[in-house]
Amino acid sequence: MPRATNNVASRRRRKKILKLAKGFRGGRRTQIRTASDAVDRAGVSAYRDRRRKKRTFRALWITRINAAARLHGTTYSQLICGLTKADVDVNRKVMADLAVNSPEAFKALVETASAA
Repeated sequence: MPRATNNVASRRRRKKILKLAKGFRGGRRTQIRTASDAVDRAGVSAYRDRRRKKRTFRALWITRINAAARLHGTTYSQLICGLTKADVDVNRKVMADLAVNSPEAFKALVETASAA
């Protein structure tokens, strides 16, 4: 009886990896071994950076809020402390958006914080 190689499944497995390696350069796109390593590494980076992206955006929002707060004569930490005491529950994403797109609304938040 002849040896069964299961060509269909192995070819499908290889094609799946090469499809994921589309856009890579050199042998990382065409050779199955290097492509497999590259795809695995890319998956690890993508998984890690989906979590890192959240930290990066929070840092960006805090930087924007701090810059806008300093224009109004206060600091980020004083602003957050004042808003907490005043029981104003606005998240940093929204505050950063207000600081950039509607400065008058942000100024009202700063006044509320400084009053508290």
